[in-house]
Amino acid sequence: MTSATSLPDELERSTMRRVAWRLLPFLIVCYLIAIIDRGNIGMASLQMNEDLQLTAKVFGFASSLFFFAYFLVEVPSNLAMQRYGARIWIARIMITWGLISAGTAFVQGANSLYVMRFLLGAAEAGFFPGVLLYLTYWLPSAYRARMVALFMVAIPAANFIGSPLSGLLLSLDGWMGMRGWHWLFILEGIPAVLLGIACLFVLTDRPEQAKWLSDEQRGWLTKRLADEASKKTAIGHISLWKLLRHKDIWVLALIYSGASAAGSTMSVWAPQLLKTFGLSAMEIGLVNAIPYGIASVLMIIWGRSSDRTGERRWHTAMTMLLIAAGLLMTLFTSSLPATVVMLTMVLVGAYSMKGPFWALVSGWLSSSTAAAGLAAVGAMANLIGGGIMVNAYGAIHDATGSYSLALMPLAALCTVAGIAVLVIGRKRQREQAETASAVSAK
Repeated sequence: MTSATSLPDELERSTMRRVAWRLLPFLIVCYLIAIIDRGNIGMASLQMNEDLQLTAKVFGFASSLFFFAYFLVEVPSNLAMQRYGARIWIARIMITWGLISAGTAFVQGANSLYVMRFLLGAAEAGFFPGVLLYLTYWLPSAYRARMVALFMVAIPAANFIGSPLSGLLLSLDGWMGMRGWHWLFILEGIPAVLLGIACLFVLTDRPEQAKWLSDEQRGWLTKRLADEASKKTAIGHISLWKLLRHKDIWVLALIYSGASAAGSTMSVWAPQLLKTFGLSAMEIGLVNAIPYGIASVLMIIWGRSSDRTGERRWHTAMTMLLIAAGLLMTLFTSSLPATVVMLTMVLVGAYSMKGPFWALVSGWLSSSTAAAGLAAVGAMANLIGGGIMVNAYGAIHDATGSYSLALMPLAALCTVAGIAVLVIGRKRQREQAETASAVSAK
């Protein structure tokens, strides 16, 4: 017979297993499609740039507009999700971005591409921070790094799957009178619409509404999350304007911008970089998939390590310094094998960082500021990392003709980000220790 003392452990395991299997596979697939639709412009550029006569600078600006729109809409979108619920709001996001992604097939030049990339960013804004917020409704803190890492494995997995898939779709060139890049956008946009409709049937807004949990499981999870919320030492409830001016929010955004910029820059520009070695579109897709496959595995291992040890600061900082080291390699070698190693280092760092970092951030925000805070960090990071750095890469490459020099601002950003997480993490540790000491003194 099971002892009474082991019942809570068994209840916890069964509850978290049920939650994980109910939510994570579906959300992973949704995010995988989002990343494919966001980044497929990189593979499309192998044909599209010549057809539309786009320079590197113009293409970089078009790609960066996604992140400027993302910045403007991300916080309002997350606040709307808090008001209307994840089920309805995530469905809205996915359906609109799928339609816009498919519609990109019909752009006629630089200006129409600018419009569609801006609209895609506005449509998708709020999905990632919305899911992060949604997971805080369901996951106790001890599970967040590994679960967020599992969710975010969709990013490298999307490129691991999407690069060869996009290369294959480009080979449909001429079918029904359309170019391969037209089919790429259309066929990769449709799944988002279908998954958006499925959200209405799969997702449940809060644990207390989950009929797929037993009464005992539902009660345990609700109580555990409430207990954790009551014990948080966090950035408390403040107005949205004050939150956006809070120095810690800006430092967190700076830290995350390094990983955001690394992932976005590689997604947009790596196919062009690999093209310089004389590879075909299909070969580029296959070679480009290698670093993403490795990153998919290592980010899960790194997230588990962070949860197992409870350590977030060094798990985040080390990944940022790995990105910087990989980028600096480009100054000393330019062979194809070395380039694949560089891409692997950068992408392993960019994606392994995400689980520990978001677990760290969600632990610092109170429940009343989580919706705006998570979105604010993501929005500002995407503006710095995706909007500015992707654009800067194209401008520097046009001016110098050098891929290595175009990557150096990104290397500097990641170095600063790695140092910043160590500094702010140490500060927060001191504050928490002081608070704990004051409580025990009472």
